[in-house]
Amino acid sequence: MASQKKVGALLGYANILVKNLVNLIYVPLLLHFMGQGDYGVFQMTNSVVFALTLLSAGFYGSYVRFYMRERAAGCPDNGLGVRRLNGMFLLVYLTVAVLCLIGCGAMVLNVHALFSGGLTTQEINLARALLMVMGVNIAVTMLSTPFDSYIVAHERFVFQQSRQLLTALAQPFLAVLLLWLGMGAIGVACAQLTISTILLVWNIAFATHKLNMKFTFRGLEWVLFKAIAVFSFWIFLNQIFDLVNNNVPNFLLGAMASSTAVAVFAIAVQIRNIFFSMSTTMSNVFNPQINRIVAESDDNKVLTQLMTRVGRYQMVIFWYLFGGFIVLGRYFVRIWAGEANTDAYWLCLIMVLPVMIPLTQNTGIEIQRAKNRHKTRSLIYVLTSVIDIVISVLLIPSLGYWATAIGYVASIVLGTGLFMNWYYHTRIGLDMVYFWKHQLPTILLALVVVAVCLLGGLALPVSSISTFLLWGIVYTLLFGAGTMKVSLTADEREKIVNRLHRKVMR
Repeated sequence: MASQKKVGALLGYANILVKNLVNLIYVPLLLHFMGQGDYGVFQMTNSVVFALTLLSAGFYGSYVRFYMRERAAGCPDNGLGVRRLNGMFLLVYLTVAVLCLIGCGAMVLNVHALFSGGLTTQEINLARALLMVMGVNIAVTMLSTPFDSYIVAHERFVFQQSRQLLTALAQPFLAVLLLWLGMGAIGVACAQLTISTILLVWNIAFATHKLNMKFTFRGLEWVLFKAIAVFSFWIFLNQIFDLVNNNVPNFLLGAMASSTAVAVFAIAVQIRNIFFSMSTTMSNVFNPQINRIVAESDDNKVLTQLMTRVGRYQMVIFWYLFGGFIVLGRYFVRIWAGEANTDAYWLCLIMVLPVMIPLTQNTGIEIQRAKNRHKTRSLIYVLTSVIDIVISVLLIPSLGYWATAIGYVASIVLGTGLFMNWYYHTRIGLDMVYFWKHQLPTILLALVVVAVCLLGGLALPVSSISTFLLWGIVYTLLFGAGTMKVSLTADEREKIVNRLHRKVMR
């Protein structure tokens, strides 16, 4: 399993690298084939349909916990308890898939009322067609979830990440092919549906044949379902927070501003999502381990050390990316997305800095869930989501996409920043002073390296591919050397040096 974690994490980062390299070509092609307006409609519709995932009510986040409870109680994989759990989750997601289709149908019937304030008649017709295809795609994704959860519970991260790596390559390729054939945004949506269907079949085959996943639909226990439902409900409230922060802004901009405003904001969100993916890739592989620790010993000292160690690695990754974006991002956005979207650079800077806190503490989310102490977090996040919506609605008419950025930052700082660190320390029992003490050296190092590169950029600005590459190399060397000295422990430095030495000797 240690090998699965290590290789799975490495494949996860390879997956993200491939996705981002593909996006360097994919997003400009989407803008070229669709145009600014249709691209904005596509992103807005995608965000609206994604809201249907709320119907899953947080059940995805609860499977691993209840599976580990069954195993800790001595139930084997093919035991009655695990089979009943599998059957219950499959029935839940079959119901959710049907509800997704119903919800999407309701949106299709009311698309004019939803978007007539910000979209043209042609754009509304496009949104209607996209809603149909994307609604089916979400339903297919829901059906795949029970099998995906079972795979994660077995810590088969190599399969999971390999599958996602192939998806990252196949979906854009198919989408561009359909765009070239003249299918426009509908073609991109059809490409997503095709890949989702292939993944569903792949997940089912691996879970049932390779991992021997079994189901029992008789004798399902109401008490167990009630416990899962209550646990999942609070995850559901947390999903509302994520949905509001990640998808509602596109909807509000489409309804109150314009499709071009949606396009600019969507590009900033795409860049922001890179930071989320780099962080969650590492924390996800520790989810089963955290649930196992809580089920067996519930040792807060061990959990604090685990959260701090993972958080330290995440902090290095975060600041390497964010610092590099500060130095190079303005030029990158201009050549990547075009002059019309240059504000995406500043939007991204504003929104990404505060997410440093949750992105280096997301193992804490799994600790809370494993302890069944995530209720308060969910309630606070719903409150901060309301703050986000209110700020956005009040300020969009005058500030446009800047309003959605302000609302997002306010919700992150108040919720995941101030409140959650207090809650981890005083209620969950994690030592957050210890945590931040071990993160501070990386933050200070990053600020110094960024400041040096920005000052150097005054003399030699990033204004061409050659200067972009030059400053990228300089920044990487400075940050890498500083990380070896400041961020890593002596043992970690020694392991890296020894591995490099062995490779050189070969």
